[in-house]
Amino acid sequence: MKQLITTAFLLMFTICNQVEAQVAPIFPKGEKAPNVHHTGDVWLSHLSAADSNFNYNIAVATFAAGAKLDWHMHPAGQQLLIIEGKGYYQERGKALQIVNKGDNIKCLPGVEHWHAATPENGVTYLAITGNQRTRWLEPISDEMYKSLKGEKEP
Repeated sequence: MKQLITTAFLLMFTICNQVEAQVAPIFPKGEKAPNVHHTGDVWLSHLSAADSNFNYNIAVATFAAGAKLDWHMHPAGQQLLIIEGKGYYQERGKALQIVNKGDNIKCLPGVEHWHAATPENGVTYLAITGNQRTRWLEPISDEMYKSLKGEKEP
C-alpha cells in the first residue's frame, strides 16, 4: 500500500510539473528593445496606452540575467509589480533593494532610480507609468553593477 501511495504521489508530482512548464505566460513577452537606455537583453510588451480616461501606461518588461536600465526618472511616477524572477531596484541616495516575484515597488514622481535583473537571474515586471515621458540619465557602470550585494529594505 505504501508503495502504491508513493508511486501515485510521484506520478501526480511529475504531471503537475509538466503542466506548469507548458502553461504560457499571462502577458506576451513582446519585442526585444534596442539597447538605447539599457545594457543587455530586454523585451517590452505595451499592454495599454494612456488615453483621455486613463492617464497611465501599462507595459510588461522582461530582462535577461544581467540586463540593467540607466538611471532615469518618471515625472508622473511609476509602480513596478514583479511577476517573475529576481532583480534590483535603487533610488538615488538610498540602499539597493533586491526585488522578487510578488513585490510592488512605488516610485514617486520625479525620483531618480534604476532597476535591473540580477547577474544570475532574469526578472519580469508589470510597469504602470504616468503619462509623461521618462527622463533618461547616466548609465549604470558595469563595475558598479558587478560590485552590488543588495539587501531588502524593511
